[in-house]
Amino acid sequence: MKILLAAVNAKYIHSNLAVYSLRAYAGKYGQETDIAEYTVNQPVDEILMDLYGHAPDVLCFSCYLWNITYVKQLVRELPKILPETKIWLGGPEVSYSARRMLEQNPGVSGVMCGEGEETFREIAEYYHNRLLQGKEKSDGGPSLAAIRGIVYRDAEGTIVETGMRPVLDLSSIPFVYSRIEDFRNRIIYYESSRGCPFSCSYCLSSVDKCLRFRDLELVKKELQFFIDHEVPQVKFVDRTFNCRHDHALEVWRYIRDHDRGITNFHFEIAADLLNEEEIRLIRSMRPGLIQLEIGVQSANGQTIQAINRKMDLEKVERTVKAVREKRNVHQHLDLIAGLPYEDFESFARSFNRVYAMKPDQLQLGFLKVLKGSPMHEKAGEYGLVCQERPPYEVLSTRWMSYRDIVRLKKIEETVEVYYNSGQFQNTMRHLEKEFSAPFEMYSAIADYYEENGLFKISHSRIARYEILSRFLGDKAALYREWLTLDLYLRDNVKNRPDFLGAESVSSDEAAAFYRNEEKERNYLSGYEECDRRQMRKMTHLERVGEKLLLFDYRKRDPLTGNASVLEITEIPEKNDEKRRQ
Repeated sequence: MKILLAAVNAKYIHSNLAVYSLRAYAGKYGQETDIAEYTVNQPVDEILMDLYGHAPDVLCFSCYLWNITYVKQLVRELPKILPETKIWLGGPEVSYSARRMLEQNPGVSGVMCGEGEETFREIAEYYHNRLLQGKEKSDGGPSLAAIRGIVYRDAEGTIVETGMRPVLDLSSIPFVYSRIEDFRNRIIYYESSRGCPFSCSYCLSSVDKCLRFRDLELVKKELQFFIDHEVPQVKFVDRTFNCRHDHALEVWRYIRDHDRGITNFHFEIAADLLNEEEIRLIRSMRPGLIQLEIGVQSANGQTIQAINRKMDLEKVERTVKAVREKRNVHQHLDLIAGLPYEDFESFARSFNRVYAMKPDQLQLGFLKVLKGSPMHEKAGEYGLVCQERPPYEVLSTRWMSYRDIVRLKKIEETVEVYYNSGQFQNTMRHLEKEFSAPFEMYSAIADYYEENGLFKISHSRIARYEILSRFLGDKAALYREWLTLDLYLRDNVKNRPDFLGAESVSSDEAAAFYRNEEKERNYLSGYEECDRRQMRKMTHLERVGEKLLLFDYRKRDPLTGNASVLEITEIPEKNDEKRRQ
């Protein structure tokens, strides 16, 4: 018997934790199970051919918002080329609409609902007995009707629901990354808890209230494995990682004390739950060791109440500030547009309040009206109109028109380019002073893009600077030094853009500096093996305002990616013949 677990990921760098957990938990049936990972960027025909080549007896798809449309295309075509293959679906995008999925997709045999490890193992056992021994039941093996947590089509075509399965012990799931070489150049996803203590009405996690934690000693052992193998990044998929203080403290303390300077760990947290001990611990970490994603969603009190969210916004502000002060942790804050009681003006206020927290990234997202969520049930009450296709994104509400949503989409793009990229930090900080509020600034930039037909064009990084310079109009000269600083902090640009004007350091001056640096090594530590030509390639000299700055691209800030900057007190005389020799 051959089972194939198929994952269609959003990007190549992503891995699918679910399919690896299913195979690991299946025990001896895992030996009969292969995994195939694809991306939504691959042609459907390419994946069809590959699946045909695998020729599985049972094919299972992991279904999410980002891939369900793609998976539906595949399951419509697969029965034509693999008529004997049993096709099963699982994952959050089908768990709450299983009957409808089977009604709409006659080639699908069944759906695994909710937590899948134990369910998959019993399904694997069922097909093992049936296909290899030709029996419906063998040695006490299950029938489909006896397997909890599935909705399936029986021999007569009747759809049968077997009821939800009790949750399992999270510590019983084997570690899935023992062959870490298979995940080279990919993001590692890790789970130390399941469930969520909160009841946010837009989230499917609010449906499952059973919060469980993996044994801490097991977690530490597995984290050490990642550290020892110098995995670049591990993303915890825990819904609210710090909902239990002792668990969070133990994990954070362990990775701090065992850090080897390579691995970065990503956590989704509730900032207002952090206590003083946790904040002190976070502030003591190596820069870049962890990054925090914090869902604020809205600063409108009525909105927060309507979505059943519990949040002390003032404490969030204090916590974000306390963490930011040490400049050692990347903080990513989220807002959601299209929530109840939030109109365009209210959202602008929410944006400005979160922007004032100075996050490293501010994600302006849009409400997804997920089927099975409490928000979906209240769609009529809130006048929620959303797209019929995944990800079921909001189109309008009682408080926000589609025109408002479109405008926010354009503002979102300017925020991504001019804030979240981190490439314009100095320029934007000074430009804010020209506007009554940050939201107005990004709105004005969005208007400029719209008026000049600049949306829907793939602009180069340099082009983004040029566009911003043109947007500044008569004030461009006043901002040239900030644009210059931002540009060279990120890029060792060899062909100087026109908007920066003439070279600020002549070729003779630069040559004199690097000749002297080759001899005396006053500024560039760590370049001892390099001659002046090599040093010149890896650094850049630039006058910014009254200062002469040396940008060192070998040494970058682990949070921002900016080059290290040294102020040069003087350049040797360029006509000094002794230094020319």
